[in-house]
Amino acid sequence: MKRIVILFSGRGTNLENIAKKLAGRVEITAAITNNPAADGIERAKRLGIPVVIIDHREYATREAFDAKLVETIEAYAPDLVVLAGFMRILTPVFTSRIKNAINIHPSLLPLFRGAKAIEQSFASDMKVAGVTVHWVSEELDGGTIIDQACFHREDESFEEFEAKIHALEYALYPKVIAALLQERYPQRA
Repeated sequence: MKRIVILFSGRGTNLENIAKKLAGRVEITAAITNNPAADGIERAKRLGIPVVIIDHREYATREAFDAKLVETIEAYAPDLVVLAGFMRILTPVFTSRIKNAINIHPSLLPLFRGAKAIEQSFASDMKVAGVTVHWVSEELDGGTIIDQACFHREDESFEEFEAKIHALEYALYPKVIAALLQERYPQRA
């Protein structure tokens, strides 16, 4: 069975969705968070997933944090590293060593990079909105796109818009993870 490590910082809803949809098909060897107060810690524990907390505030630099993160990930020897709401900008310490990492972003990249993507997408005059799964690279939300999903916008409220974004994430991310692990998508060059 293929092994994945999931990185998260907050509620852990994508983590839980992945665990439930891919149960019996992948082994989540660890869920790693940089936030000791993350709600996702309890979600992961309820699902029987080992949780590792590496508080980024305990490290003097991003590079020092990333070095500890890389060391921890490598100890689990995952086939794939899955960022699921991991709210850290990663340095070359991470990106040069962890080549098999993917991220899901709540916009149609290359548009609306960064932390406020849902808000920026909602405020735009685009007629479609969506999500992107991409390889993690040194450039923030700039790695090669693996897959995308979108919906046509209506006169929805921000809350309705955000719910549609999350519904797309919950549908697309497990599908992409499973396909990558079965090598049905082009692998990272």
